[in-house]
Amino acid sequence: MAGKKVTGWAARDSSAILSPYSFHLRKTGPEDVLLKVLYCGVDHTDLHLIRNEVHPATYPLVPGHEVVGKVVEVGSEVNKFHIGDIVGVGCMVGSCGECVCCKTNKEQYCTKMVFTYNAIYKDGSFTQGGFASAMVVHQNYIVNIPENLAPEQAAPLLCAGVTAYSPLKQFIDSKKPIRAGILGLGGVGHLGVLIAKAMGHHVTVISSSNKKREEALSHLGADCFLVSSNPAEMEKARNSLDYILDTVPVSHPLPDYLSLLGVEGKIFVVGAVPEPLQFNASGLILGKKTISGSFIGSIQDTQEILDFWVDKGLKTMIEVVKMDYVNKAFERMEKNDVRYRFVLDVTGSNLE
Repeated sequence: MAGKKVTGWAARDSSAILSPYSFHLRKTGPEDVLLKVLYCGVDHTDLHLIRNEVHPATYPLVPGHEVVGKVVEVGSEVNKFHIGDIVGVGCMVGSCGECVCCKTNKEQYCTKMVFTYNAIYKDGSFTQGGFASAMVVHQNYIVNIPENLAPEQAAPLLCAGVTAYSPLKQFIDSKKPIRAGILGLGGVGHLGVLIAKAMGHHVTVISSSNKKREEALSHLGADCFLVSSNPAEMEKARNSLDYILDTVPVSHPLPDYLSLLGVEGKIFVVGAVPEPLQFNASGLILGKKTISGSFIGSIQDTQEILDFWVDKGLKTMIEVVKMDYVNKAFERMEKNDVRYRFVLDVTGSNLE
């Protein structure tokens, strides 16, 4: 049964141009929360999906999975949230709740996980994202935004932040110094630098040119900067890192970066590259190295990164824009012309 009628900005086809679109939310159930969207981050994956580059897209498609909102209605069985709470919704809004993944705080890997948009919910309704005035979400897939964290600051942490945090949290209690590499200095990468530094790691930013050297070292506090297109620098850094957080969302040569890892070093691939990545088996075997993937994070991870952000006194680097700027924001994001994350001021925009 249809619920509240709302307005969002949707893509109608793979041209990825967004424009106003009215639709009905699903009816609020007993464990659902209706939230008014305040802010929503703009993610590179949004662009891949509305272009039909990653998963088959169903149009009209309202993107947005870094959603911060205010609770305006709760179902009769909701016990985690109250009207007026400021809450967050990330990349998923459902899962089976019964499998091993769901019972061990790995629900993002559940085979029945429901994406925040471009997916079919368990009641048969089509999910739409946070580039809209409101959302209905089950209470189990919502997190609390800490009181002393500004809502616009929180938005990028709900996908980009937890994507960086989830694979790195295994090193929090390390008894030895950790030598970290952050490959790519975009939306996820810049948060990876801040997170790794806050964990006490020695951080090297890896980039294809010198353009971001000053911002990596002076603005983000990285310890070293490595230009991957400079053979001499790459050779000097051989075998120097314990891990690399690979945030690059386009095709790139993995063998070049495997050479930077020491024995038992790890590459965590978190960028949604639409083309196949290739590597040489000897690059793994000679050094017992690992290439692994990591997909966003669990609901628990998401709450942890929000609390971690406040505890460490970190600041998200964002550019807040109105909804009518979103197509331009996508253009600039693709050119890497943002430092470092666009956040849409949804509640302050005219969505019509």
